[in-house]
Amino acid sequence: MSMSTTTEVIAHHWAFIVFIVIAFGLCAFMLTGGWLLGGRARARHKDTPFESGIESVGDTHIRLSAKFYLVAMFFVIFDVEALYLYAWSTSIRESGWVGFVEAAIFILVLLAGLVYLVRIGALDWAPARRRVVVKSIPVSHNHTNPHKQ
Repeated sequence: MSMSTTTEVIAHHWAFIVFIVIAFGLCAFMLTGGWLLGGRARARHKDTPFESGIESVGDTHIRLSAKFYLVAMFFVIFDVEALYLYAWSTSIRESGWVGFVEAAIFILVLLAGLVYLVRIGALDWAPARRRVVVKSIPVSHNHTNPHKQ
């Protein structure tokens, strides 16, 4: 007595199917509940930004520099790479020297990317007009005191 292929697949994956059905049902319940129970008040100042008892002064729609988004992307990229290194470190005995060489290459690529970002100025926050150029001052080897008493 053999089961059909469809019945066999359902028998093996019933827990996953139940999980998906419950997840979609819970999402639908939360969205519907929020729509049914949510407030519908309309007032003159309903959409006015208000924080900590202080009314906003000026326009609340400010333009942020793209640097904020770049730094956020760099953080995510390097954070994910740190996650890969953590996973590698937990299996270092199984990966052996081959894994070590691969991780070293991975770290070198990360460092090359970081050096590149620093060289092109992607991590410089100050605008070009506010950057201070540090000039080296030649030091004289004259040991005489210019301030004689």
